[in-house]
Amino acid sequence: MRDWRAITFIVAALMLTLTSAHADDGAIISRWYSALLVADRTELSDLLADDVRIKLNDLGVVQNKQEFIASIDDWQGAVAGATIRHRIEKTEGGVTTVIACYDFPNNDMLMQETFAVTDNRITASSQAAIAENCDGY
Repeated sequence: MRDWRAITFIVAALMLTLTSAHADDGAIISRWYSALLVADRTELSDLLADDVRIKLNDLGVVQNKQEFIASIDDWQGAVAGATIRHRIEKTEGGVTTVIACYDFPNNDMLMQETFAVTDNRITASSQAAIAENCDGY
């Protein structure tokens, strides 16, 4: 009888640990979108691991941390007056998949984005457009 209690306790503890890890990833991702919306270079830099790789599939570009932060000047003008809505679709194999609606003043775009998070830092990210509007959000 005690063996079952111990096993149940261990399984419950592991589930809590896994749930907490995914919740932390969700908090990191929420911080990411908040910082992205206001082009907060400091916060974005803090969220990215030094060796991060950001893949922009539609452009065929892979950026490192320095290249991404340098691109924020251009992004700041584009994001003025926009909103970003996001929802986590799934977390599997250490990668969180997000559907994000970028609602700019003159158009909107629906994106699928992925994030790998280790030690509260984004270590990899990719993004690809899935629709030219957010009707499917």
